Amino acid sequence: MAGEIAIDARGVWKVFGARAKEALQAIRNEGLSKAEVRDRFDCVVGVADANFQIRQGELFCVMGLSGSGKSTLVRHVNRLLEPTDGHIFIDGDDVMGLNDAELRDLRNRRVAMVFQNFGLMPHRTVRDNVAMPLEIRGTGKARRWEEADRVLEMVDLCGWEDKYAHELSGGMQQRVGLARAIASDPEILLMDEPFSALDPLIRKQLQDQFMDLSRKLGKTTMFITHDLDEAIRIGHRIAIMKDGRIVQIGTPEEIILNPADDYVADFVAGISKLNLILAHSVMQPVAEFEALHGAVPADANAARPDMDLGDLMNLAIEGHGIVAVRDDHATVGVINRASLLRAIQSSQA
Repeated sequence: MAGEIAIDARGVWKVFGARAKEALQAIRNEGLSKAEVRDRFDCVVGVADANFQIRQGELFCVMGLSGSGKSTLVRHVNRLLEPTDGHIFIDGDDVMGLNDAELRDLRNRRVAMVFQNFGLMPHRTVRDNVAMPLEIRGTGKARRWEEADRVLEMVDLCGWEDKYAHELSGGMQQRVGLARAIASDPEILLMDEPFSALDPLIRKQLQDQFMDLSRKLGKTTMFITHDLDEAIRIGHRIAIMKDGRIVQIGTPEEIILNPADDYVADFVAGISKLNLILAHSVMQPVAEFEALHGAVPADANAARPDMDLGDLMNLAIEGHGIVAVRDDHATVGVINRASLLRAIQSSQA
């Protein structure tokens, strides 16, 4: 994953209501709660002082319950909503400073969005729905149909090009929405709970397909979800929101193993940690192991530093209880039965 920043949000606030500016000033001066803002100003705090950065090529999940502000937040990135205060930069460009023409160009060329409700045009065929962003750009019919067919193949919808939305299942319609976003070849994908309305099996299949596409295309993605399992499964990092505020940002491993407060701890309480504790976090340095136990056995099973506990247990069972953690063919650490058992025990805590 590239290290440069694709999206940089700084102090973003969204207060809904006629007295939004006045309410925000009172929040800053008096530290008003969300309920106090509602009662005193008849305003609703949607997003409160959000700060985050998303790296190029990163899949960044924003997770929270209904009303937490996650969908409100993502709509500021392409300015479907105007913030009450704050700034969002895309590749260094201040989105809040764009004029109407620049904003249209941002939405049509640089940032694409996939919605929960599919958003397909019922009078257009699948191919025409997918090609619509290119049509808006003025691309010729032959070229945009060629591109539409290419991305429809990517999402396994060959043979459905001439069908209409009502002829497709929900999962297929969402794949059309994803194909439409990809067809415009944007730098950034914004995905607002795209799979939440689907049955669990179809949802998992689309998650798998999306993760595969994400790896191939390397698009920077801001993915909104209310499902922590989904966020953990697909996200490089996760931001957890409550009452409009981001309460913690971290990798799935960091979120699960080190929750920032009781709210996050309650969220992660039922999540298995077996696939989150990785070899590099439980291994013993080679020198330390050899000082206590002698040389690392030459026939010890090898593990990668990013292998999780489930895989490590299988390696330990298959071998003689010692696993050599190797990175680029060099042994960087050792895991024996004792350290593996301690890690398993901590995963159940």
